[in-house]
Amino acid sequence: MKTLLEKRNNLLDEMDAILNKAKGETRSFSEEESARFDAIKVEVAQIDKTLAAEEEARSFEKKVVVTLSAEEKRALEIEKEERAFAEFVKEGRAANLPQGTNGSVIPKTIANQIIDKVKNLSPVLSKATIYKVKGSLSIPVYDYTQHTTAYQGAEFTAITASAGTFSSVDLSGFVIGSLALISKKLANNTEIDVIPFIVNEIAKSIANFLEKELVAGAGTNMKGLAQNTVLFNGATTQVITPQELINMKAKVPQVYQQDAGWIMHPDTFAYLQGLTAGAGNNTLLFGNDLSRDGGMTMLSKPVYLSENMPVYTTVGAKSIHYGDFSGLAVKIASDVQMQVLLEKYADQNAIGCLAFGEYDSSIAETQKFITYVSK
Repeated sequence: MKTLLEKRNNLLDEMDAILNKAKGETRSFSEEESARFDAIKVEVAQIDKTLAAEEEARSFEKKVVVTLSAEEKRALEIEKEERAFAEFVKEGRAANLPQGTNGSVIPKTIANQIIDKVKNLSPVLSKATIYKVKGSLSIPVYDYTQHTTAYQGAEFTAITASAGTFSSVDLSGFVIGSLALISKKLANNTEIDVIPFIVNEIAKSIANFLEKELVAGAGTNMKGLAQNTVLFNGATTQVITPQELINMKAKVPQVYQQDAGWIMHPDTFAYLQGLTAGAGNNTLLFGNDLSRDGGMTMLSKPVYLSENMPVYTTVGAKSIHYGDFSGLAVKIASDVQMQVLLEKYADQNAIGCLAFGEYDSSIAETQKFITYVSK
């Protein structure tokens, strides 16, 4: 801008010269002098405007352009939806929440948290093979035991062909619902985040229901491990021997042993951990001694405990499952619908959070499991 200032000063000097000349000759401006004087004023005004614009520009700070990654954008969306959902639970306003055609509030971020939490809470579900699809699902199953390999025999003779057969495990979907009641006093306490509370309560309820269906369900709807047809029958009433467990474990093909584990009721596990060598020898068979607990393992494989499993003393009960639980197929619909019931439980000073999900399950690979049947 130094050049502009110098030019401005030169123009002002020229204006002074025109004025001084007219004064010295005691006359008014000539037509040419008047035109030039006006032109100088316009030019000086333009220079002043440019200089003022420069000063104004200096007073502004440049803004840094921030480009958010897809993960950061999603994190902001999740935060917005969670804040809106918490506001809806507390105040009944759902301005920023997506809404389904049936009027149910469906915060997808909350629903996804519930699904993840269910998988974390239920070890059986976390080990199973999960399909997140809508509608029906058909899983092809191939029986390799019917596929025969043979010697060719004499040269130029045809091999006797034999092939296994394909079957399928079909999963549709059964809708289940879970209801959590939240105290309005708790919800309105600004120091407590209601989102984890809602997620935990609903997830625990769904996890308990699903685990019961997966490990001990009657198979009326979802089909779980209790429908296993590969069985090991106990020999003695209300007695399980270590040799039976060893034999049972050996029935599962070695290729599936690496990720295999046990599922049983806590009382069954306590009974097995208390087994001793007998005949005056009190050494614990599955734990060495009480000072060195063998932990949640049996025959070097992890043990998962479930209150939903029948106790070993129940006659005919499928009381122990062993194997690689990835052979259990579980279909989970991608969306969970949630609805907040503000008025139904008003007389209890509570808010209801209702979640619906669609699930189905079945054993897809029977060779991965074996089930102990109590006598």
